[in-house]
Amino acid sequence: MALDLANYERKAREAVRAFWINRDAARLKQQESGKTDLGERAGVTAGKNMDGFIDLIADVVRANGLEDAEIHQDRAVLTLPGFFRPTKLWDLLVLYKNELIAAIELKSQIGPSFGNNFNNRAEEAIGTAHDFWTAYREGAFGNQPRPFVGWLILVEDAEKSRTPIRTDSPHFAVFEDFVGASYAERYDLLCRKLVRERLYTTASVISSPRDAAETGDYTDISSLTGLKTLVTTLAGHVAAEAARLS
Repeated sequence: MALDLANYERKAREAVRAFWINRDAARLKQQESGKTDLGERAGVTAGKNMDGFIDLIADVVRANGLEDAEIHQDRAVLTLPGFFRPTKLWDLLVLYKNELIAAIELKSQIGPSFGNNFNNRAEEAIGTAHDFWTAYREGAFGNQPRPFVGWLILVEDAEKSRTPIRTDSPHFAVFEDFVGASYAERYDLLCRKLVRERLYTTASVISSPRDAAETGDYTDISSLTGLKTLVTTLAGHVAAEAARLS
């Protein structure tokens, strides 16, 4: 049976529009209320900006044989056990017949400060995955096949995210692929390496400008880390698990 991508391109554009609209609305609401959490952070702390992508992923799961899967997105039921820490809160969990089918993290990175935030995102992604797979190896999720573990980040398409960045390493040379890479390109490299090292089943980065609140426009930085790669890989995993568990 052919995979069903659940009209993901249209839904992705809707999710991008919702991201920018919700983010701007949250910032305005905090400014009007007089709270101190202003500036770019005010648009992040609302916590609902990536919900459109959760809906997209849920549609892909249901369209590929797991119509009755438990698709969790409420904070109270998003916790999984860890190995180096007691628990980890995920953004989306999919369970079926008491098996973990998928665990997905959804992130965003908005300017003007890309440098420190890129490092924080990278360290968080690497640590989360290492903790997860160690817990899996130690039987935290029972005796089951490897679940799909996904990571998706939306990065603002801005001059500072596209500009080549100098890398300073006074003692040893950095890897050549990072030399002269912009922050957007660094995210692409991060995603490639997360998958190559089997830390994530798929890791994807998309780029979108602020005016996409009107258009829903976004671009993939590369086909290897594009949204279609995440969607098709997830659809294939779900279809295989649906066949196995039927």
